[in-house]
Amino acid sequence: MDKQELRTLQILEEVDKDHIPSQRELAQKLNISLGLVNSFLKRLSNKGFFKLANIPKKRIKYILTPKGIAEKTRLTYKYIQFSYHFYKDARMRLQKLFQDFIKNNDQYIIFFGVGDFAEIAYLSLQEASIELVAIVDEEMAGNKFFNMVIEKPDTIASKTFDKLLITADNSSEAILNELKNNGIPRDKIAVML
Repeated sequence: MDKQELRTLQILEEVDKDHIPSQRELAQKLNISLGLVNSFLKRLSNKGFFKLANIPKKRIKYILTPKGIAEKTRLTYKYIQFSYHFYKDARMRLQKLFQDFIKNNDQYIIFFGVGDFAEIAYLSLQEASIELVAIVDEEMAGNKFFNMVIEKPDTIASKTFDKLLITADNSSEAILNELKNNGIPRDKIAVML
């Protein structure tokens, strides 16, 4: 599933809700520019996926058409397939990585980053004889991740660990550079590419 299909699905899902989002709200929710939202809405409207209705306060309500509902269903199915394959591939790669850790007598691990990949890594870790010492994430610090409190990255230096696995869903290169700049040896850092 490419980015355009994912954005199309997200927009169709938002249009299908009872709440009538403005283009600005859609842009913020999807983390894209207002111009891009406008372009998507025009393209989807031209394809006949929804019709427009004027409502008070100079706003437009987008109403899904049967063609739009069919497209939303198709993209949802495609997204589920993509997610399943992502999950299955990640589990297989993580199991191999954790087996390599065990062969190298690595017993204590830290996760860096909270997200979908971190959840898959946590589930995979339950099958290995490796202990999760901490999970760190600057933005999520103080929240819970399964049964652990997420910590700030500056606590890494006080931890005893063999490996640090970058589990953030984005920007692992930037995190890798940050860790190196903070004195974490490269051989202690694991990245899933």
